[in-house]
Amino acid sequence: MKMKESIPSRIFDLCNYGIMVALVIVMTYPMLFVFSASISDSALVARGDVVLWPKGVTLLAYEKLVYNPDLWISYWNTIRYTIVHTALTLVATAAMAYPLSKRWLPGRRPILLMAAFTLLFGGGMIPTFLVVQQLGMLNTIWAIVLPTLISTWHLFIMRTFFEALPEELEDAATIDGCGPLQVLWRIVLPLSMPVMATIGLFTAVNQWNAFFDALIYLNDREMYPLQIMLRNILVAGTNVQGEGDLSYLETLKYAMIMIATLPILCVYPFVQKYFVQGTMIGGIKG
Repeated sequence: MKMKESIPSRIFDLCNYGIMVALVIVMTYPMLFVFSASISDSALVARGDVVLWPKGVTLLAYEKLVYNPDLWISYWNTIRYTIVHTALTLVATAAMAYPLSKRWLPGRRPILLMAAFTLLFGGGMIPTFLVVQQLGMLNTIWAIVLPTLISTWHLFIMRTFFEALPEELEDAATIDGCGPLQVLWRIVLPLSMPVMATIGLFTAVNQWNAFFDALIYLNDREMYPLQIMLRNILVAGTNVQGEGDLSYLETLKYAMIMIATLPILCVYPFVQKYFVQGTMIGGIKG
């Protein structure tokens, strides 16, 4: 028999529904506006006539971008930077977090304290640039990947996740003849998909949207990622072909935002099921 809800309970549910609907509208409207502006007439967009639905529909901005070779070069650079950075980050973070999850590790506490120290203090931009320069990594993919390879926050999340795994599984694998690397590869990592997917998503999104490192470490246009191209259009106010034609620049900005944002939005639903679980497990245990 269904229990009758009280009036305060109904009011509470209505308030929740109202808040959820408001949040959906707040988060959905910017994307709808950007998409509408990207396929609308540039003059109408500049005048502010486009509020939600497109007006004077045209695909001129997308045509200018699709037929521009710089877009595909930048796309390829962003894809390879993101894949390499995410893969190496997961490998390096797991390799460091796994031994730090063992309480018997000699020097474990000093290492954790030194890692935590980097959350509060850093070397700064100029020393980091000089290190990258002295290592000969300027204008290479490694200048984008290596300086930010391990995030201390991600390291602590993964370490906490590893600590929560049953030690009996590792002991059984060790008795069966597995070494430490085999235990990590065959036992720990398969059980750690939630935290791996969470950290991988965070890393991929940050790298996909990153432009500052490329701005200071890369000089060759052939190495520029997609976000540098987007920045040149949004901030510098120049079109991608450098022709000085501003007739479609307003819609070009929004079209470029859509092209740069769409891939990472398509990836998120596939890892969403791991996202909350991985984040909560890393946050509950300290």
